[in-house]
Amino acid sequence: MGLAVWMLYAGDRLMDARLLDIDPTRHEGLEARHYFHHCHRTMFLTGIVLSSIALAALLPHLDAAAIRLYLILGGLVAGYFILIHATSSAAAQRKVAHRLPKEIAVGLCFAAATFIPTVARRPDLRVPLLPIALLFATLCSLNCLFIYVWEHEDHRTNAPTHTITRLALGNLAALATALIFCSIAFVLLDHLVAWPVPCAVVLSAAILLLLHNRRHTISRTTLRAAADLALITPLLLLPFVLR
Repeated sequence: MGLAVWMLYAGDRLMDARLLDIDPTRHEGLEARHYFHHCHRTMFLTGIVLSSIALAALLPHLDAAAIRLYLILGGLVAGYFILIHATSSAAAQRKVAHRLPKEIAVGLCFAAATFIPTVARRPDLRVPLLPIALLFATLCSLNCLFIYVWEHEDHRTNAPTHTITRLALGNLAALATALIFCSIAFVLLDHLVAWPVPCAVVLSAAILLLLHNRRHTISRTTLRAAADLALITPLLLLPFVLR
């Protein structure tokens, strides 16, 4: 799944930066990472092709049920990419963004991809794992929202068009705090399935909140890297899972 996520990330950046091929002076909405992907697009395209070959080789080793679920999710993601990147005008892109908040789409899709192998093998866990998956999806969405705020200091005057996104950007600290307490509540439930997941959500959300409070003393590049690193902290719980 790591290869698939990297391919989506790199592909999204390359498609965002394709405007530079048409007009190199046009840089509205582009960040340093877009310019980096554009400058090294041959290397990234080669990596995407090689990753595609690797994924094709891994497919026969997946459960048939997992493949079916991944195909459904892949179709939804492909449709999202087409809606976002196939539009020819900025006005059309704003219209699509109004219907599909990118941060929510990323959170839901990434969480779904993470839980698919488990629910494919154990369909009886689909309902018990649903609340935990939603907690994880919320964390992934908050990760995107925090990064957006850190990279756009003028987000209050140039806010995204979607109402949900605007509300979330104005209440990030409260949302992160609520997520922490909700996750703690799940951990304390005796019949909780997969308790390490909400524990990991607590840890990652707390780090995101700490970074947000220190954002004025840390560079944007470091903040973004630290925000993604915060989602890797669940590795600290791996020894407890393997017992």
